[in-house]
Amino acid sequence: MRPENSTTGQARRPSLIEEVRRRQILESAVTVFAEFGYAKASLARIAERAGISKGVISYHFAGKDELMERLVEHVYAEITEFVVPRVTAEETVLRRIGERIRAVADYVRTNPAELRALTEVLHNLLDENGRPVYGDQFNESIYQGLEAEFRTGQASGELRPFDTRVMAVTVQAGIDAMIAYWHSYPEHDLAAHAGELADLITHAITANPTTSEVQP
Repeated sequence: MRPENSTTGQARRPSLIEEVRRRQILESAVTVFAEFGYAKASLARIAERAGISKGVISYHFAGKDELMERLVEHVYAEITEFVVPRVTAEETVLRRIGERIRAVADYVRTNPAELRALTEVLHNLLDENGRPVYGDQFNESIYQGLEAEFRTGQASGELRPFDTRVMAVTVQAGIDAMIAYWHSYPEHDLAAHAGELADLITHAITANPTTSEVQP
């Protein structure tokens, strides 16, 4: 939403009604991107799906590019809201890493439209220089979070010594590949895949492979 200046010169905080409208537009955008793909996901189609005029979208978003950026934020916020409680409920690093993988898989399996829309935007949105807006640097915060978890486990002796950045990249690459494969082959058993991947990773990082604490 383009900020509106108040009499003090500060950006006005959106009202509750405006926040509800923005969410409605974002949810309609998810549906349209999932159904029609990036090239055909026009503002007119999004407005029609939301039951509003294009002018209402223009009031809340500066243009299609900003709408797509907010869509990415919207879906990732939903993923975080779904995954984090399940991960933080686990008491050990090994279980938290395994649960992260399974929880992400459960989210995308139960929210296929969000996955399709997110994939369309991540793969197609370019900056003014023709480069992907969501390039390699997009996962940096994820890598840092995984590294912090790994260092906690190494400090406690739960995990073996290893390069935390290499392992963080490897874990996220495994999750991304799992999701991409299921996106191409929706008949694939995603839950089973996540379980196998969780077992693989937790056995690879534990300090004691013979007694690693892995959930079934």
